[in-house]
Amino acid sequence: MADDLSKRGPQDAARINVNEQHELRYWTQAFGVTEARLRSAVAAAGTSTDAVRKYLGIK
Repeated sequence: MADDLSKRGPQDAARINVNEQHELRYWTQAFGVTEARLRSAVAAAGTSTDAVRKYLGIK
């Protein structure tokens, strides 16, 4: 099933999907990072929000 684009948050709050523009917007704002930094963090740490948060040093 396709994502509901009327929702402002992610489809799954435990995972980051860098292939969905609305999720990129949400997570870059939530973490206070650029899109490039978020993509780099996901590439290094995986798609888990906890792993990305830890990688970025965000509590």
